Amino acid sequence: MKRLIVATLVLGSALAASAQGGRGAAPPQTPQAAAPIDLTGYWVAVVTEDWRWRMVTPPKGDVASVPLNPAGQKVANAWDPATDGSCLAYGAAGLMRMPTRLHVTWENEQTLRIDTDAGEQTRRVAFGAGRPPTRRSLQGYSVAEWEIAGRGGRGAPPPGPRYGDLKVDTTMLSGGWLRKNGVPYSQDARLTEYFDRFAAPNGDEWLVVTALVNDPTYLTQEFVTSSHFKKEPDGAKWGPAACRPAR
Repeated sequence: MKRLIVATLVLGSALAASAQGGRGAAPPQTPQAAAPIDLTGYWVAVVTEDWRWRMVTPPKGDVASVPLNPAGQKVANAWDPATDGSCLAYGAAGLMRMPTRLHVTWENEQTLRIDTDAGEQTRRVAFGAGRPPTRRSLQGYSVAEWEIAGRGGRGAPPPGPRYGDLKVDTTMLSGGWLRKNGVPYSQDARLTEYFDRFAAPNGDEWLVVTALVNDPTYLTQEFVTSSHFKKEPDGAKWGPAACRPAR
């Protein structure tokens, strides 16, 4: 009889826990703990394409390959070379095309921080939709999510190594330049980025940032670029250089 009573109590406790939705289940992982790839560390841009637009300031009016509409072309043609070096070239939509170094760290478990030595800019990429800022800025408001390969929509990811990328959506931009010669994007622009890390056969680690800029004000279609960064062992070559405040 005693064993029956004990068994009944145990069964009742289990049913109660089940009915309460598994109250004792482990809490979900933080974005930092759930990361399928490690983006932290120092990275240097390796410019293997668009050299004439990225390594030097292009001539006034050189807007080749950017799908500008007439309004955008008018703004680009009005660029003043005296403003070369302006922080307008270092906003989020153009920053990753710079010949720069990145220093990526976790500011906290929910926020990834990206610092650049070119222009001395800081981007904060937050996981989960929070309250957008009330003021626009060069770096805007960035919301991130991990895209886990093989997740299949529902349930937990499959066991074993995790693979995936980081997707970042940026809005609330104040407008700026896609290139250092004043090729514009407006405050209506929306930036979507995908950060991928992979290892080369020789052991080098690479970061690829694919950027999609949509701007109904100055672009006729989506502007897509892909920027490559190579992992560095430390910050020995880190050399911050400030941009000139926008006028």
